[in-house]
Amino acid sequence: MNLLNGPEFRRLQGAIGAAEMRQRVIADNIANVDVPYFKRSEVVFEDILERQLNAPGTNRLAGRRTDAKHIPIGGGSADLRPRIVPDQTSVMNNNVNNVDIDREMSLLAKNQLRYNAMIQQLNHEVRMVRTAIEGRA
Repeated sequence: MNLLNGPEFRRLQGAIGAAEMRQRVIADNIANVDVPYFKRSEVVFEDILERQLNAPGTNRLAGRRTDAKHIPIGGGSADLRPRIVPDQTSVMNNNVNNVDIDREMSLLAKNQLRYNAMIQQLNHEVRMVRTAIEGRA
């Protein structure tokens, strides 16, 4: 029996992984704030999830099948992995760079708060499992 492999832990692990990816992308944007012709990137996940949830004719998520023997869940295969998307549409400086340092710093702070909340939730889940195993409050 694997106690730390339940759906809650897998969801937290995926969310923490997305936050780590966001951290790397935002740090890359900040590091290249003065590089000519550099285009900022961002991690897109919430938009993908919202489109999947609000797709016409569907009222639930579809499961992604990684093997032909898997039982299909929902309407098709959903690819709900976070993606890194470059922003090619805007220009901030005369050197065609589009990194706004104030925006990137605020996104970094927001991502850090989100990451800290997920880590606290993960720690809480581990403490609950430990309490259940040890039998003390």
